[in-house]
Amino acid sequence: MAPTETDLWSDWLLRRRQAGDADYRRQVQAEVALIAERVIDGARLAPGMTLADVGSGEGIVVWRAFERVGPTLDAIVTDISQPLLDHAREQARERGVVDRCRFIAGSAERLDGIADAAVDALTMRAVLAYVGDKAAALREAWRVLKPGGRISIAEPILRGEALKAAALRRLVEAQPPGRRDRFMELMLRWKAAQFPATDEAIAASPLTGHDERDLLRLAQRAGFAPLHLELHIDVRPSKVPNWEIFLGVAPHPWAPSLGELFEREFDAGERALLEQVLRPTVDSGQGLSEDPIAYLQALKPC
Repeated sequence: MAPTETDLWSDWLLRRRQAGDADYRRQVQAEVALIAERVIDGARLAPGMTLADVGSGEGIVVWRAFERVGPTLDAIVTDISQPLLDHAREQARERGVVDRCRFIAGSAERLDGIADAAVDALTMRAVLAYVGDKAAALREAWRVLKPGGRISIAEPILRGEALKAAALRRLVEAQPPGRRDRFMELMLRWKAAQFPATDEAIAASPLTGHDERDLLRLAQRAGFAPLHLELHIDVRPSKVPNWEIFLGVAPHPWAPSLGELFEREFDAGERALLEQVLRPTVDSGQGLSEDPIAYLQALKPC
């Protein structure tokens, strides 16, 4: 059930991430559920604990935690998006756990509704990637955790996508005037609309100005020890089933889909050229996707 009101975050999470297609949404949710399971594994939850899930979105980590731990779990569900919080509250009612949940609107950098040393575990999934002050968010995680509490996070590492866009820009700009490859130019317009495509913009963006080593370093500076980080990079056939969904998928909340760019920024000839080259690979299922995800677990020392 989608919220009656939407914002940037709820619109992407509930619609634009899967191009509004119900079947494709189920595929995406199945993959997200696997990530959520790894996050819960890292949190080492037990009956009677209090879990804070920061940037809960749809609440998938919380619902999976209740399924695994049982009804004695207490959960604090936070998100910057009020529509997503409303959606999560309705999900909690449907699952019969709303009385075990507290819902707090706010950013990861300021968890004002959570007292010091109040929770046993804190989880985040695809949250820090969108946070400008990641150090502040990790300091807040430290503050609300009890001594001996654990943090478990999973974060997409999107710097590589931006570096590819920047490399494409350099290739296009290096071509002689009057002899530029038209397809490469159109590809650059597409990719640069979705990810930063200069070194300066990459460094300045919350989405791409860090990598997994930066996450580890920031967690260490916040006081966590010991720490464990694993970078998982899965390269596999794209799960996008056809050209129509390919056009509708936005890779992150701040990015337009290719279909949106077609409507706004490409003329009929440019659209035709991109479709001519790209669509056969998409419709044949021969495209590849690359998903780098950093999993970080750490302890707040007693």
